[in-house]
Amino acid sequence: MIMKKLLMAAVAALMFTGAAIAQTGTRFTEDTFTNVQKAAEQAKKPIFVDIYTTWCGPCKYLANNIFPTQVVGDYMNATFVNAKFDAEKGEGIELAKKYAVKGYPTMLILDSKGEELGRLVGSSRTPEDFVQRLKDEMAKIEKK
Repeated sequence: MIMKKLLMAAVAALMFTGAAIAQTGTRFTEDTFTNVQKAAEQAKKPIFVDIYTTWCGPCKYLANNIFPTQVVGDYMNATFVNAKFDAEKGEGIELAKKYAVKGYPTMLILDSKGEELGRLVGSSRTPEDFVQRLKDEMAKIEKK
């Protein structure tokens, strides 16, 4: 009986820890592109759009190892309105065409009107590398 209670407490603690970890990463808006643009305009932030495919290995790496981390989430959530679109489904098909996406993952930085400000192509080895790539791209944008 005591073992059962201890096991239940351990499972509950792990579930709570998992939920806390999940909240520290990048928050992606799951909405239409038009609504993402409206949210960016209201927030006075640029839009970060991850254009991915389900079969893309580097896309999966970003989704599983980069975006969920706290260091990436802290920067991206403070800097952008974040959205993801599958290039082979729904609205993602048109967005991939509109922005001439040639490889995956392609990550776009857009203004609230949908004008491209910058882009990153490919994955990063570490969360810190990814944040640095974003910061470098934002510095280029600010110089324009």
